[in-house]
Amino acid sequence: MRKTSLILLGAAAGAAMTLLAVQPRIMLGATAKAAVADTYRQLNLFGDVFERVRADYVEKPDDSKLIETAINGMLAGLDPHSSYMDSKSFRDMQVQTRGEFGGLGIEVTMEEGLIKVVAPIDETPASKAGVLANDIITKLDDEQVQGLTLNQAVEKMRGPTNTKIKLTIMRKGVDKPVELTLTRDVIRVRAVRSTVEGDDVGYIRMTQFNEQTTEGLKKAITDINAKVSGDRLKGYVLDLRNNPGGLLDQAISVSDAFLQKGEIVSTRGRNAEETQRFNARPGDLTNGKPVIVLINGGSASASEIVAGALQDHRRVTVIGTRSFGKGSVQTIIPLGSGNGALRLTTARYFTPSGRSIQAKGITPDIEVLQDLPDDIKAKTDTSTKGEASLRGHLKGDEGKEQTGSQSYVPPDTKNDKALNMAMDLLRGTQQNSAFPPSGKSTVPN
Repeated sequence: MRKTSLILLGAAAGAAMTLLAVQPRIMLGATAKAAVADTYRQLNLFGDVFERVRADYVEKPDDSKLIETAINGMLAGLDPHSSYMDSKSFRDMQVQTRGEFGGLGIEVTMEEGLIKVVAPIDETPASKAGVLANDIITKLDDEQVQGLTLNQAVEKMRGPTNTKIKLTIMRKGVDKPVELTLTRDVIRVRAVRSTVEGDDVGYIRMTQFNEQTTEGLKKAITDINAKVSGDRLKGYVLDLRNNPGGLLDQAISVSDAFLQKGEIVSTRGRNAEETQRFNARPGDLTNGKPVIVLINGGSASASEIVAGALQDHRRVTVIGTRSFGKGSVQTIIPLGSGNGALRLTTARYFTPSGRSIQAKGITPDIEVLQDLPDDIKAKTDTSTKGEASLRGHLKGDEGKEQTGSQSYVPPDTKNDKALNMAMDLLRGTQQNSAFPPSGKSTVPN
């Protein structure tokens, strides 16, 4: 994480502080004065309730816990992605975005008071134990999850290495709860992995956007070029399936790696003057080689920025199923020593053509649905509900919200229909009008 506020897909904390500093000098009209008076009345109400709880609750409450719970309630009422992090959670988040942390290796979200698995991270205790996307975690060490915030549940799943934790899981198609005991480990998230498929296609798998992602991409391209001569290399497959996103600056630099020029993404806050535009610099690391991007219902946030930018510029062909639809930017604002940080939704982001994907997602150029083994059909829901299904989500374009998209990726590449189509297209053994991408860029001049 960076030194001041951290942008996770916004305005810097300093900007907000400057606005507060000059606020008292603004001359207020009658309507504004009434609004301010009403705000102070509501704050007085909060103070009255706080004091009554402190004085009369059956057991003496912890004042700091009362305040923290009140803050969490305020932020939870905004949208699913705004939250308060205490000092420990803030430190944990900083460690995680650096690409190393202690825990189980599992991406989770909160749904109807329970913890839902977005995806287990490759080669971690969670994936090795058989945790599946869309599993619902109901208990942690026999303690009910319901009633905990997402941050509290995540904190319970983290802990010292070599310690154990029992997860009780509800899985669609399974009558009885599934109980798994996992041993915590140091989770070193290798954000980028690469291989050469056959001897002519470079495959790059990107699992998240942390501080090492762009360097990992550069290394992957270098390694592939060292193994395959330029003439023999047919192109690259960039696999962003089940990638939940991460840092905005990494999404921008990853997109830049494939573009010579043009806008990558714009972020737009509440006020017009807060709009920021980010542009590519000259230098395509792949030297113009064909690129196919794979997405699915688990591709969110930073993944959607990359897929949307490259799709708008007609630089790539996007294959798979519609992405998650998280089109908002969160800024991490430190609140001072020992006070943790605020994760606040500060802007929406837009692809170069001006598309908002909020609660809608990126639609692939070629939709490919995966065949599901019978045992998977029986055990789990393979469709991710998406942003539009989250309670309190920011509204997307009226009438255009969509949700529900397949997110299953088979472990054996020979059964991976989207990947195999991508490689066939690059090798010319299969044709499709969407590859190579044709027509004019949808990015305004």
